[in-house]
Amino acid sequence: MSISQDAILLRSYEPIIRFTKGEQFFPMDVTPYVRACSLWSQLPDQPPRLLVQEGKLTLEALANLDYDTPGLRYFLKFIEPLNVGEMAVSKFQGEEDAPFASGPGRLARVGYISRLVDAIYRLALLARGRVPGDTAAAAALSYRQVLAEHTHYRYFGRVVRQQGWIVLQYWYFYALNNWRSRFSGANDHESDWEMVCIYLAEQPDLEHGAHSADCFRPEWIAYASHDYSGDDLRRRWDDPEIQKEGDHPLIFAGAGSHASYFSQGEYLTELTLPFTAPLLRASAAVQRFWGRVLRQYTGEESRHRFDQYASIFRIPFVDYARGDGLSIGPGQEHEWDEPVLLTPVPGWVSNYRGLWGLYTSDPFSGEDAPAGPMFNRDETVRRAWYDPVGWAGLDKVAPYVETLRQVRAEQDRLRLRQQELRTLIAEQTAALNGLGIRFEATRNQPHLVALHDELSKQISQQSTELNEVSAELSTNHGLLDALYRYEEALTAGDRGPLRAHISHAHTPAPPSERGSGRLAEFWAASSVGLMMVVMVLLAYFLPQYLGGGLVITIALFAFIEAGFRGRFTRLVTSVTISLTVVAALVLIGKFYWELIVLLVLIAGAYILVDNLREFFR
Repeated sequence: MSISQDAILLRSYEPIIRFTKGEQFFPMDVTPYVRACSLWSQLPDQPPRLLVQEGKLTLEALANLDYDTPGLRYFLKFIEPLNVGEMAVSKFQGEEDAPFASGPGRLARVGYISRLVDAIYRLALLARGRVPGDTAAAAALSYRQVLAEHTHYRYFGRVVRQQGWIVLQYWYFYALNNWRSRFSGANDHESDWEMVCIYLAEQPDLEHGAHSADCFRPEWIAYASHDYSGDDLRRRWDDPEIQKEGDHPLIFAGAGSHASYFSQGEYLTELTLPFTAPLLRASAAVQRFWGRVLRQYTGEESRHRFDQYASIFRIPFVDYARGDGLSIGPGQEHEWDEPVLLTPVPGWVSNYRGLWGLYTSDPFSGEDAPAGPMFNRDETVRRAWYDPVGWAGLDKVAPYVETLRQVRAEQDRLRLRQQELRTLIAEQTAALNGLGIRFEATRNQPHLVALHDELSKQISQQSTELNEVSAELSTNHGLLDALYRYEEALTAGDRGPLRAHISHAHTPAPPSERGSGRLAEFWAASSVGLMMVVMVLLAYFLPQYLGGGLVITIALFAFIEAGFRGRFTRLVTSVTISLTVVAALVLIGKFYWELIVLLVLIAGAYILVDNLREFFR
């Protein structure tokens, strides 16, 4: 298929992106961005070095960098933070941006421990590398200047043929991720690459007896995500969750983060810190033991319960994908400009392995700019680039037409194997009968004891082999029946459950989970800091009552928290049960030997009565 046909396919299914009101950055061409950047390099434990000044950098220069020095890292720098005067101008010009209403606070949606972990994260942000606070404002100002020169909305398209699939990759480039500074998210970083894959299957063009561009049909779609992988990334094309206008799927982009979602709404995203990772692994181990070993509550409800317990070790952030802002795509207020094809792969994609923005040396990497579409931050090639089929878990799924062919081929293979097994069973049965005759003939023959014992071993071995072959014949019979039914279903157009492949689906928070009033949000925002203040005051002014004061304070905070979260009754019940258990343990400790004697007497009396009842029966 030619490059022009690739472009036709890309444009035939190009997605529509709907943004949240208040979004400042949209998909753009990389050329004006690179022109506005400076190029830097940095070696470990050394200061960065300017290589190319702002305004002089080109894509060709990025494609011809030297990577012979071990540990050398290249990165771009899009913008310098604003001074006071420039900040005033930015504030004035910022009126052009649509206002953003955050809605219910994120901290009101989670428990107290999650807020405590969040406080630790916020304090750590002060010490670790991060994008300067004024960079987002400067980037927004610079981006508006780029649009003023030439308003455009562009994506980068790539078509990959792999394992019978035609993969349409749509890469979107943004000048800045300002999720933290504008939308109270987890991070900011210069530049942002997002990606969507649509998987087409080739259908034979029966009318012309050939294959043409018109005979491709979409079967799957996958949105890139930092929190999900494999099967969880993709949805079937006929899944109602996929909203479409014609053949164009809708993407609901997260505000500032630009993450792609299938449905509009507000998504609670949780970040794991390195020091909480062992706790999460321990929680996962408990879940595996509970489900696999004890076989208890392995359904979706149980997994959700365990996820809730594990979430207390994560930091909550809200990703707003409301879809109430700018809309870009076919038939929208803004259409896509002519896409840039990444076929053949340009040098700035294949040769530039550096970062597309500021390198902050953030140990969590959340504030570092990403690498390009081909590479990860560590300069390894993205799996989504070299294996887009396996990246979305489709390496075990064949296209519809290919699946039918493979099902029929598997039926033929099994039928042939069944014939072989029947022949083998007949031969082994005859041989086993012969051994049985010899075994019976040598019974009670003293001079043939050794032969008799050897025949016994051979009979046991061949009986085991015959049983295995017979079991395979029976299993294959059931498998053949299943394959016949599967073929009938496929022929009738039934492709099975829509969502059976999904283990974890990211769904927007329902209205009931979006906070419970301004007072509850105020409490959620102030509770951690208030607890810290109370602890300091107790330690400083009443050190002799520190232990009791902490117990009373924690109990008071727990009851207030339960009241705001609608769990007061549950808390009272839990406290009552806990006190009952403690009282029982105290009694056991106080009257330990008396209880042991009593239990032994009761057990002895029971055994005596039971045995006498059996004796006189």
